Formats: sequence, structure tokens, C-alpha cells
Amino acid sequence: MCGLSGEIRFDGDRPDLAAVERMNERLAARGPDGRGTWSRGAVALGHRRLKIIDLSDLGAQPMTDPRAGITGVFNGCVYNYKELREELRGLGHRFVSTSDTEVVLKAYQQWGTACVERFLGMFAFALVEHRSGRLVLGRDRLGIKPLYLARTPGRLRFASSLPALLAAGDVDTSLDPVAVHQYLSWHATVAAPRTVLNGVRKLPPATVRIVEPDGTHRDHRYWQPSYTRRPEFADMDAEDWRDALQEALRTAVRRRMVSDVQVGVLLSGGLDSSLIVALLAQEGQRDLMTFSVGFESEGGEDGDEFRYSDLVAREFGTDHRRLMVPSDQVSTALDGAVEAMSEPMTSHDVVAFYLLSEQVSKEVKVVQSGQGADEVLAGYHWYPRLAEAARADAAERYADTYFDRPHADLARILEPGMLPHDDVSGRYVRAHMAAPGAETALDASLRLDTHVMLVDDPVKRVDNMTMAWGLEARVPFLDHELVELAAACPPGLKLADGGKGVLKAAGRRLLPREVVDRPKGYFPVPAIRHMAGPVLKRVREALEAPEARRRGLFRESYVSELLEAPDEHRTKRGANALWQVALLEIWLQTHGIS
Repeated sequence: MCGLSGEIRFDGDRPDLAAVERMNERLAARGPDGRGTWSRGAVALGHRRLKIIDLSDLGAQPMTDPRAGITGVFNGCVYNYKELREELRGLGHRFVSTSDTEVVLKAYQQWGTACVERFLGMFAFALVEHRSGRLVLGRDRLGIKPLYLARTPGRLRFASSLPALLAAGDVDTSLDPVAVHQYLSWHATVAAPRTVLNGVRKLPPATVRIVEPDGTHRDHRYWQPSYTRRPEFADMDAEDWRDALQEALRTAVRRRMVSDVQVGVLLSGGLDSSLIVALLAQEGQRDLMTFSVGFESEGGEDGDEFRYSDLVAREFGTDHRRLMVPSDQVSTALDGAVEAMSEPMTSHDVVAFYLLSEQVSKEVKVVQSGQGADEVLAGYHWYPRLAEAARADAAERYADTYFDRPHADLARILEPGMLPHDDVSGRYVRAHMAAPGAETALDASLRLDTHVMLVDDPVKRVDNMTMAWGLEARVPFLDHELVELAAACPPGLKLADGGKGVLKAAGRRLLPREVVDRPKGYFPVPAIRHMAGPVLKRVREALEAPEARRRGLFRESYVSELLEAPDEHRTKRGANALWQVALLEIWLQTHGIS
């Protein structure tokens, strides 16, 4: 896990090495163990290294293969790199390191852009062909690793974070009204390729982009599972599906233990993270380090679930660590969490992940996390309502069920210049739902959540908050083979037992019933949900700042209404409306966007 950056020029000039160094510096937290830059012709690359695989200097980046004439930078982990290395050796390739980065370079030399189809893992990379001057950018299937882009007429810059691009300078920081509409409609999801800034875009997941020296480019989307019932699974009953999902998860968890350093687990005490611990125990892992976080209660709402995480830790004999965070630390940590955000994120657990990652990074460099199970296996409470809709009504039901507010409500929230003429968020959902390859309304909804919402909300959240402390988070529920299997699973089995029924059936074979049959928990941060004093103070400062008034984003009458009753105004999904508005403004101010 690392941070990468770079620049390619299309106007005949040399790349701006000082700008690449500034990006590299801004990415320091993602890679505190090493740094490097490289330049040739119209291209420059930068890299910050977090040593996970091949701890020697032979794994340093940017990495050049002189025989192949390729230089690259890589962020992430290819879990099957050892198997690929042996296959490539059999094809005549020689290796000087034991790193997965070198495997990526050799794989590209052997198979071209099709190499990504052989990678099992999470990754973003940039490769330069010396002879042609061509730049190749790639991102993993589920978008676990980020890759941001900033293009001007004569240049393209790219980096692992949006703030790194800002550090390079010369970015159009005007707000994208379509992205702001999505942010306010879709619980802060802004679908690729957009970001809230007009001058920054992101490479979509499962995409390889080939950039030619003249600035033209072409994209290849190399993966999209079908959310239909597949003939090879036609004879499987509920028990067969339970066994198949359990084995797929076991394989995913085992893959994510590949490391030259210790791997821990973020243990919330919920079904998903508890299953990871149980399967690791079955695999013979001893003295596994597990970590959980809790917060002080506010407004009568409990802020921790230590009861369940302690139970799982005892059951499997883990080396367990608790972190209890006082409410006054939440507001202090909030600024650090916002600084770590590549894009504004409203979910309360960003602060939880930020504080937890700070402590965990003192003990280990790699953790597994249960993120993604609810989107992949229909664990949320709104999925039954989506499943009731006819396939033709899927988009309308999705927007009505999941969106924070309808398009009409935005007219009283946004200043006229920031309001698109039509419901652009609803239009995006309708287009996605209309694509073939999803059999039922639930299939279409899960496809949208897994390949769009999950990528640009929970997955991004985990990446940003863990990497702010040089901590690599691996997510076995987003193993692409597990996702393919889950996509084909009959909707009724996923919806059973209040959601994630097929996974709960597996859990009952491995975990205490109290963990499996508990009410669904979340990462509660009551101080934010109920606008506790220090958090509200920070919110007022941001919304009343001169920058906010000059920006002309939100109607002052609406902001005043929210501030008069901070804990009363809720979105359709129950989120604090003041927090949603304030977080965007805090993010913009934190990153110097005026």
C-alpha cells in the first residue's frame, strides 16, 4: 500500500518535477517508509512506499524493468503475486526482487493490459512504455484503491488522493453542480468519474486507460459481473449456497494474509468482522491482533459495542485492544479526518476509522476489515422494500428509498447558480438500472450499490482514514470472486433472516449465536449524530466563515434554519441535515478551496 503520482505532457514541454515532488510530499502519510521520483521524456512519476511485501530496497518505486523498457508505480497488493511470479518465470522472465510491483511490470510485458484480469487484489498503477511514450493507468475491479486525475490542455496529472493534485497546483477548483447534486441526494456518493471539483476526475473502477503521447486516450472496462441466476448454480439449495459463500470468504480471508508483516483485524463485534476472525482462527492463526473503538454516549444513544467484540475476542483467543474515545476528542479528530478525505464524506464513522487507525497503526501495518458485506449480500434494512418493486420500477423505488431528498427540495437548499435544471442524480440511477444484466429490482439495486455507492462511500472512507496513518486495510468481502458468487445468489437467500441470510447461516456454524442474531449495529458516533457542543461549535465556525458566504453554495435562509435547531432537521434516511451541509463546507475550507 502506497501513494503514487505523476504527470504526462502533451505540448512538448518537460514535466514539472517540482509539482510531482509536491504531490509526493502530500502523499507522505500513505507511504512513510520510502520515496522516489523518476522522469523520462514527457512523463514523470512519484511514489511513497509503505513496506508490506519485500521489505528490502529492491522493492522501491518507481520501479524500472530495463529489458522491457517499462517504468511503473503501484499502490495496493496483488495477493496472487507469488503464483503469477512462478508462471512468468516459466515463460522466461527473470526477477530481482520478491515484490508484487515487479510482478505487475512483468505481467504487463507478457500480457499487455489483459494482465489486470489475472490480478487478484486491490490496486492502482501507472506504467510508462519508454519506447512509445504511452502511459497506462489501471484500477482494481471494485475501486478499492483510488486514482484521481487533473487534466489541462497540455498536461495530465494523476495521484492517489485529490489533495495531492491540489498540492501540485493549477487545478480548476470550481464546484461541479452535478456532483454537488449527487452529494446532497445520495448520502455523499459522487459517482466516478466526477468529483465535487470541476478540475478533478477519478478513473472508474475496473478500468484501464491508455494515454497516448498526443493526449488522446481510450478506456477499457475489464470486469462487470452479471446479477442473474447462472446455469452452473441451478441445482444448489440453501445449504449449498451457504457452503459456497463460506468457502469463498475463507479463500478471500486467506488471500489477504499474504504479507511480510503482521496482519490484524478491525473487530466491530458484528457478523462480518467476527466471521473474518473465526475463519482466520480455523486457518491456524494464533495471537491474532484485533482492534475495536467506542465513543461516549450522547442523547441517550450508546457509543460502543464492546460487549460483542469482547465476546468474539474471548471465543477465539485474540490479542484484543479497545479504544474508548471521549466526546471532546471527536471534534479535535474531526479536522484531521477531514484533511485526510480525498472527497467530502458525511458518514459518522469517518472519525471512528480515523481515530481507530491512528491507534492500530502503532501496532500493525495491515488489517482486514468487514467492509462491503452489507452491499454485496443485502444486509441493510431498506433492501426488502427495494425487492418488492417490479423490475421496471427499480430506479424509482431506489431513489424513493435511498436518496436523502428529492430533487425538488434542493431548490430551497442551493443557490440558483448551483442547481441543475433537472434531477441529474435520478437520471444517473435510471441509466444504471436500465442496463442489462440484472434480473430483478433487488439485483439492479445491489449492482448499483456494489459498483457505485460502495466504491465512493464506504470503501473510499476506509482507504482514506487508514492510509492517513500508513495503515493498509484489506477487505475480503470485496474479493471479486466472492462478489461474482454473491451476484448470482438468489435474492431470497440474501434477504432471508432480516438480511444477509446466507451469511448468517454460515455464521451460525462458526460464531456464538449472540453475535449472529444480534440487532444490526453501526459505527455509532453520537457526538456527531446529535451535534454535541464541540462539534456544533466547529460547524458554526465553518458555515459562518467569510469563505462560506462568498462561495454562494447554500441559501443563507436554509443554513440559518438548520443552525437554529441543529438536531432536528433530518434527511429522509435520518441523517443530520446540518452535518451534511456543514461537512461539505468544512472540507472545502480545509483544503483551501475558496
